[in-house]
Amino acid sequence: MTRTAQELLDAVRAQLAPDPSANPLVPRLADGTADRSAITALALEQRSVIPADRRSFAHLAARSAASGAPGCADFFRGLAEGETLASDHLGALVTACGVDKADAEAYEPQAGCQAYPAYVSWLALNGEPADVVLALTANFAAWGGYCATLAQALPVHYGFSDEACAFFAFFAEPAPDLERQALVAVREGLDHEPGVTTGQALRHGKLLQRYEAMFWETLAA
Repeated sequence: MTRTAQELLDAVRAQLAPDPSANPLVPRLADGTADRSAITALALEQRSVIPADRRSFAHLAARSAASGAPGCADFFRGLAEGETLASDHLGALVTACGVDKADAEAYEPQAGCQAYPAYVSWLALNGEPADVVLALTANFAAWGGYCATLAQALPVHYGFSDEACAFFAFFAEPAPDLERQALVAVREGLDHEPGVTTGQALRHGKLLQRYEAMFWETLAA
């Protein structure tokens, strides 16, 4: 029996649900036992991640539009716009970490942290848009949960202001419009290929999940 778009999204999310104990850093930040330098490194790595993802999502939007997939195009445009908003919040976090412009520009990104945006770029060039929608949507649930934890923990344990934590709060907020756009995009993919399975989306999602884990492992180390 052909599954609906909602069933596909739910199935991929369930199969890619992260192990709560897999993240080596967020629990330590949540209880205040991690060194503050990990927050600084996270903020500086995001200075490279955010613009890279924004360009990848913009390219996916253009590819989707050109291939007659307006639902996917809307989804990826929404993601690109979200990255722009996140970038607006990131400066306050970097400043709160005590990093000036010169030091921020001199920072050398770490390979383990940049593997995730590198793979998103690969998907932007090679992935089928509907498969990428499924894979990204599943991964965003984990990222949003981590950000929710940090938005609550950093003011308590590290003295960060609400303004400094706005970057994390932004990603932690529910995104009903994005969910709606994801459903439209996946439904569009099903209409184009009624027999579509979750196989390719799961392969993409598992790699995204592993690269997400590498990001936190690298920061923890």
